[in-house]
Amino acid sequence: MSGDSTKVGVIGTTTWGMTLAMLMVGNDHSVSMWARSEDEAERFSSTRTHPYLAGISIPPEIVIDASIERVLEGANLALVVVPSRSLQLNLDSVASQLANVPLVVSATKGLEEGTARRPCEIITSRTGDQAQCSVGVLSGPNLAPEVASGKPGSATVAFDDLTQANQAQEILNTQSFRVYASDDVVGVELGGGLKNVIAIGAGVIDGLQLGDNAKAAFIARGLAEITRLGVAMGARPETFAGLSGLGDLVASCYSSIARNRQVGERLASGQSVPDILEAMGQVAEGVHTTSAALEMASRVGVDMPIAAATAKVLSGEVDAQTAIAQLMSRAPQVESR
Repeated sequence: MSGDSTKVGVIGTTTWGMTLAMLMVGNDHSVSMWARSEDEAERFSSTRTHPYLAGISIPPEIVIDASIERVLEGANLALVVVPSRSLQLNLDSVASQLANVPLVVSATKGLEEGTARRPCEIITSRTGDQAQCSVGVLSGPNLAPEVASGKPGSATVAFDDLTQANQAQEILNTQSFRVYASDDVVGVELGGGLKNVIAIGAGVIDGLQLGDNAKAAFIARGLAEITRLGVAMGARPETFAGLSGLGDLVASCYSSIARNRQVGERLASGQSVPDILEAMGQVAEGVHTTSAALEMASRVGVDMPIAAATAKVLSGEVDAQTAIAQLMSRAPQVESR
């Protein structure tokens, strides 16, 4: 952890965005957070509470501002922490300012519907060829309420240039949040995005009460599926055995507060996707990432039977029990494939 104060700008008042802001303030950094409206900035500034971080106060040192110019002025590092579906909309307001920040770290998990682009690719395209920034990713088993309450957590930060990953690591690492460095941006980013697809299926297994053996097998085969696609996209296979792959997958598939697992559990009870999302009131990235993952897989010729089955359940084409039965009836395979 660096002893010198660093300015960190946080884009997005999401649960994870607020959690990261709290970690950075605890690390003696100067932290400013961008809110999309004056009303939102005023609400957080006055109440010092977040609706999805019950019982946790927002430290007074975190400045919440609707001016992106003030938030990113002099920033050494910017964290982009918005839902993948609203990333483009948010970049309309912040891309030109992000272009001047040396280190831009995406903490957004998911893929863009229609293009299957990763968040880092989208940010890089929007900041432009003349940008002064380098774009990386932060991902791992990070359930925000646990981290915000001070429980130990860990993640991986990746840039194409390992020196830049080390610089970001020094800023982001805290006493309670251990950060590892990597130069496999594609692997770290895909691990964090694709695990949400598998977590939905794990929730289905819980909802149908199919047992621990079924869930363990499902997670193992899901990891194989994620790794297959990641390697085809240029990632290193060992990355998927790390924090942003296996670590994040286990947390999302087993935690009672993991939103994508909750979606699967409710699908198993027969609820529709619109009803589930309305009742939850929060984003579940896997719902929208599933179709994008299949689009990506189609382009590189990778078979993803679990993602395909999940897509059928999400669209209402088949029910959860039928999807599981179809997966179980597939022709036997060599395990490494």
